[in-house]
Amino acid sequence: MSELIHTVVNVTQKVYYDQDASFDYLLNKKIAVLGFGSQGHAHSLNLHESGFNVCVGLRKESASWQKAEKAGLEVKQISEACRWADVIMVLLPDQHQKKVYEESIQQHLTAGKTLAFGHGFNIHYKWIVPPKDVNVMMIAPKSPGHLVRRTFLEGKGVPCLIAVHQDFTGNTKELALAWAKGIGGTRAGVIETSFKDETETDLFGEQAVLCGGSAQLIKAGFEVLTEAGYPPELAYFECMHELKLIVDLYYEGGLSRMNYSVSDTAEYGGMTRGSRVITEQTKNEMKKILKEVQDGSFAKEWYDENFSGAKKMKQLREENSQHPIEQVGAKLRSMMSWLLRKNEKEEVGV
Repeated sequence: MSELIHTVVNVTQKVYYDQDASFDYLLNKKIAVLGFGSQGHAHSLNLHESGFNVCVGLRKESASWQKAEKAGLEVKQISEACRWADVIMVLLPDQHQKKVYEESIQQHLTAGKTLAFGHGFNIHYKWIVPPKDVNVMMIAPKSPGHLVRRTFLEGKGVPCLIAVHQDFTGNTKELALAWAKGIGGTRAGVIETSFKDETETDLFGEQAVLCGGSAQLIKAGFEVLTEAGYPPELAYFECMHELKLIVDLYYEGGLSRMNYSVSDTAEYGGMTRGSRVITEQTKNEMKKILKEVQDGSFAKEWYDENFSGAKKMKQLREENSQHPIEQVGAKLRSMMSWLLRKNEKEEVGV
């Protein structure tokens, strides 16, 4: 077992709240939000209800067009929205942004306009290179869009990151803070970062812990139990269902809150066995993943994957959907009526 290294982390970033941001910087601006998915619907609706002049930019054939109109928002085709707007927020999937930028955005980026993003990927890896005479900023809520919307309606908000990549007009940070305030972020706290740091930490977290590491850990635990002859329903509850209870405790108060809340048996067992699962070799693989994020090799791989028709992505999705834990889970979740109601509400953004 490797020697433990204790590092003191000093939190130095200033946190911005409501009193640090002013709507004035955006109230006289025409705002286009491109996309009406998870983040797009939350940003556009929250800004609209905060009193801003907002339209949603979509493809004419988009299935979201009627949803946005039904929600009371003005909708324009993407190119028209970009021509009309002073501030353009790109909330489309990362892999589609470059094409949309080249076809519908860049010709409308006249001097002094502001181009905004919810994630730094395309700017950091230079898939999109805006002209020098526009502002480029980022407002990135640290939660899925449905929570951005739900907490806003509750009079609260979720923490946000902001970043400025280009500051042509000299007030881009103030514009970013006004946007964050408009979607509810300054109610919870806003931290300033860079496009580089947001992108690299976000990708690493997704791949090594949140979406990659945790999913593989869940599947491996399920497989170990079922291969040992235990009922798949019990394996599902232990390795998937109850994970939410643990993550909620992490969310509320960190590792200490979780250890305080579980039984002494669970606390001791976890602290003495966890390092046998997540070993020094695992940490070394995490370092390799981070390096691939930092040097751009993952970004190139993702770009090439989409350029070639996303065949591997489709194969991986199919394999994942056929894993036994997904089959068992679908059956068990169908018995949980409260989950069905919750999912139905989140699909319509309430």
